Amino acid sequence: MDVSRIRALRGPNLWSRHTAVEAIVSCADNERAIARLPGFEARLRARFPGIGAVPAGAQRGDISLAHVLETATLALQAQAGCPVTFSRTSATLEAGVYQVVVEYSEEDVGRLALELAEQLVQATLSGEAFDVTAAIARLREIDEDVRLGPSTGAIVSAAVARGIPYRRLTQGSLVQFGWGSRQRRIQAAEVDSTSAVSESIAQDKDLTKKLLHAAGVPVPIGRPASSVDDAWEIACEIGLPVVLKPLDGNQGKGVTVNIVDRAHLELAYAAAAEIGEVLVEKYLPGSDFRMLVVGHQLVAAARRDPPHVIGDGVHTVRELVDAVNADPRRGDGHATSLTKIRFDDIAVARLTMQHLTPTSVPEQGQRVSLRNNANLSTGGSATDVTDDVHPEVAARAVAAAQMIGLHICGVDVVCESVLRPLEEQDGGIVEVNAAPGLRMHLSPSYGKGRPVGEAMIGHLYAPGDDGRIPVIAVTGTNGKTTTARLITHLFATSGLRVGMTNTDGVYVNGRQIDSGDCSGPRSARNVLMHPDVDAAVFETARGGVLREGLGFDRCQVAVVTNIGAGDHLGLNYITTVEDLAVLKRVIVQNVATSGYAVLNAADPIVVTMAATCPGQVIFFAADRQHPVMATHRAQGKRCIYIDQEHLVAAQGARRELIALRDIPITRNGSIGFQVENVMASVAAVWGAGLDWDSIRRGLASFVNDSDNAPGRFNVMDYRGATVIADYGHNPDAMRALVSAVEALPAQRRSVVISGAGDRRDQDIREQTQILGGAFDDVILYQDACQRGREDGEVIGLLREGLGNATRTTRIDEIRGEFLAIDTALDRLEPGDLCLVLVDQVEEALAYLSRRIKGGAAESAETP
Repeated sequence: MDVSRIRALRGPNLWSRHTAVEAIVSCADNERAIARLPGFEARLRARFPGIGAVPAGAQRGDISLAHVLETATLALQAQAGCPVTFSRTSATLEAGVYQVVVEYSEEDVGRLALELAEQLVQATLSGEAFDVTAAIARLREIDEDVRLGPSTGAIVSAAVARGIPYRRLTQGSLVQFGWGSRQRRIQAAEVDSTSAVSESIAQDKDLTKKLLHAAGVPVPIGRPASSVDDAWEIACEIGLPVVLKPLDGNQGKGVTVNIVDRAHLELAYAAAAEIGEVLVEKYLPGSDFRMLVVGHQLVAAARRDPPHVIGDGVHTVRELVDAVNADPRRGDGHATSLTKIRFDDIAVARLTMQHLTPTSVPEQGQRVSLRNNANLSTGGSATDVTDDVHPEVAARAVAAAQMIGLHICGVDVVCESVLRPLEEQDGGIVEVNAAPGLRMHLSPSYGKGRPVGEAMIGHLYAPGDDGRIPVIAVTGTNGKTTTARLITHLFATSGLRVGMTNTDGVYVNGRQIDSGDCSGPRSARNVLMHPDVDAAVFETARGGVLREGLGFDRCQVAVVTNIGAGDHLGLNYITTVEDLAVLKRVIVQNVATSGYAVLNAADPIVVTMAATCPGQVIFFAADRQHPVMATHRAQGKRCIYIDQEHLVAAQGARRELIALRDIPITRNGSIGFQVENVMASVAAVWGAGLDWDSIRRGLASFVNDSDNAPGRFNVMDYRGATVIADYGHNPDAMRALVSAVEALPAQRRSVVISGAGDRRDQDIREQTQILGGAFDDVILYQDACQRGREDGEVIGLLREGLGNATRTTRIDEIRGEFLAIDTALDRLEPGDLCLVLVDQVEEALAYLSRRIKGGAAESAETP
């Protein structure tokens, strides 16, 4: 068994909506059915009893090692505690070669699970040992390291429940919610609207106390200490007991409370000084409470109890601590709901105050404290008291947050009870926190958890706001780029700032920010991350979907221009038009329930995609009497069609008419494929909610030149001849171009063409078979990239396609695209027409433009 081409599918993909790891697995003859491997299954189950049942849909006699790899990869993750359920193994047309797809919740874990599953299979084949327990422990450890912690995870879960998209920006807790100009960001429990000044104030505990005191909020007296002696002097001045803490600290690190003597103070000072400057405060008697303020509201409160153990008369203090720390809810960091109890010098000092040592055996029922402060980071526990908080206590907590300027704030209160105002019991606020932990409120040791994640999302987004911008995904065999550009122009005409990706680059608000083929998911994600984007239009090519899946979870509108005879068939196991349609329909399957799929009613394969759309469908076709169109229209659903000289948008009895003469790109409706592109574009923006006045203005102002739509039927004049530049590169495109060219007057027609080496032989031949019936002269040139073909092989195939040409009388072979262009232009006479099928779009158009301008200047000089 050989495992190769491992990919992480990071968005909705060919197989499912789940993130997944995909691998190509090759199996030898005897590995295509494990029944041919005597004793293999028994040995495998002995090593890994939790591997589970036979894969769904597989017959026992058809189970290959690829199926075993799939099942083991999924089971290892599930055993490690990852919430994964989807997997699939699909045989390819190559004998013994399979595509294995397994869902993951964290990419690092999914990749490692596949690697470990392969090791398990190989070990079983060779009879070697494999430690499944260690493998699962390794996966669990990595999962805990890379997954979001409880606080951030709760906020993300609340966003997902509301349909708000999110993207993790780092391996840490920096997360973006929403898209484009609707985005918001958090860092753990801190929001992007919180200023650095407010955070800085919160970190300075002495300044915080001064500001709170000025606002009439009760706080303990005290001040910073410059040395141990100074700290003792302050303690004596304000009166014992006291609290020592770092002036700039968090998570309870270096905090010691209820200090009653010099020896204890010296230990506490050393612990605090390791972190920073030391603050000495008057100790307030009572319990430690954490109030969580979100916006202008107290949303949760918990009493925090110091870490402790209960004696049983048998075990030592250290053994009791080890037993408590064995609780699976306790971990070393913040990934779990509780933290392990620290057994350090401060814990030992606290034991000494109770006349105990780590080796002492406490009596049955004796409570042994390991710390005075109750922060969860030191192993403390929490009890929910939200419903008990007195309104005056809540008001003081909210006032403290607002005084510091924090939108999300953890307010630490020390008092006897939250049932009475602080002033009545000498309680006070001892600290505020700019990025409070949420664990104690989500999963308290006692009491019910509080929906604090929902509260934070509610602070970021108003009810009903999902943080999304209109996203239009465009795919198909031909017309994708022009359609994407026209949709972008229509949005821009309405005043929206648009982000667009296509095979030419990435554009934001009319400015190109990246170049090259940017029709994949990475470019789409970059656009959705841009703060100046109000709407996004993505040309969605097959390659990106195969490599990574979609760059978004769902779109408002999905446009499929056509499938026709397909393109790029024979690559990446997409061998038929039906295979291609399954891949292209991924965008349709991921339309929002409130969105639309825009489908070409004249293409039977595209029509079948309607059944997979979660939202509604807008069909378009020139012929309104087409059966699909007639049925859809009769049902009162949206349709776009051509009626005489008008484009018509119909829904029920409603009609919107736009004259084709007012849509320059169609040349009064004579360019059929451009009419189709316009219909698809109008349907898309209609589905996105654009008003008709903006649509009309946008159609009238869109000019199909080399600036607006490079390489998409750019028409130019050269010395009285017509020159057309286009990027058509498959048989369907050739048919559409021939139809368009025949609608234009010309004395003699010539074409300049090459072919991409990654097409099938028959596809390359068919292009010139079609052109041979429409052009007098054909100039063949070799593509800049032969893509695995021998020198001259593509030109040979193109010439074969011209073997039975009915119109072509002259064929030339030229080495080099620019030389081919020069040759064609030099032959042109007034009234001729030349179609140049460009390969290097930007470079060829720039070169062609220079030649055209040069020719115009030369004509101007002629008497």
